[in-house]
Amino acid sequence: MSNRVNYCIANFKMNIGTQSMLSEYFNELTSWKISDNKNIKIVVAPPFTILHSASKILSNHQLKIEIASQNVNDNNSGAFTGEVSAEMIKDCMVNYTIVGHSERRTLYKETNNQINSKILKLKNYDIIPIICIGETLEERSSNKTDQILINQITEGLKTINDSNFVIAYEPVWAIGTGKTATSDMITDTHMLIRNILNDIGFDGQKISILYGGSVNRNNAKQLISLNDVDGFLIGGASLDANHFYDIYKFIEESI
Repeated sequence: MSNRVNYCIANFKMNIGTQSMLSEYFNELTSWKISDNKNIKIVVAPPFTILHSASKILSNHQLKIEIASQNVNDNNSGAFTGEVSAEMIKDCMVNYTIVGHSERRTLYKETNNQINSKILKLKNYDIIPIICIGETLEERSSNKTDQILINQITEGLKTINDSNFVIAYEPVWAIGTGKTATSDMITDTHMLIRNILNDIGFDGQKISILYGGSVNRNNAKQLISLNDVDGFLIGGASLDANHFYDIYKFIEESI
């Protein structure tokens, strides 16, 4: 059994964005039985506007849950209307930040170099990046998956010298579609990711690699049993606190 940390991460996206919604969600969490095992972590990524409130609620209830932001700007400060810096995020008691999500890459044309710049900024504030990578259906159909992942990883981690980061493999064609990659696809791809990490100077066996893409309570038990899967980055299914907890329990039972 691996000593890697397993993660159950909720990405709310642009949902559960008001104080009342957040309070209702976290009230459900207070009844959860959360393991003391240090090899499993629960992380919740709400919208920017309620990051500080989320941190305060979790602290007040002494819940063993950590907070992530969904994005960060790759500048320290300046005339960047609507953007949020790593320093601002850190001030909200945030420990993790999602970078490189396919929605950011697709909708906002974020590049691997921009993602690398964001990771470097996060490192300056001891915020752990959750680095999303993954191929489109067209890229997989054209046998380009390996090269896409090599580029995303090597360019995204350029000049990064420590292994304090998390990788989330999310095949773009499986996000929010109800489609899930096959077991063979997932295990082969996670093994490939570890090999790429080894090739660029990291110990791939020590880095947590999560799966994302239409994960839910119906497939989580089978997915977490796969080799090299160290938890999940969950979108739609995380919006229901009880559904999210069911997925967490499958991860907990697997370690």
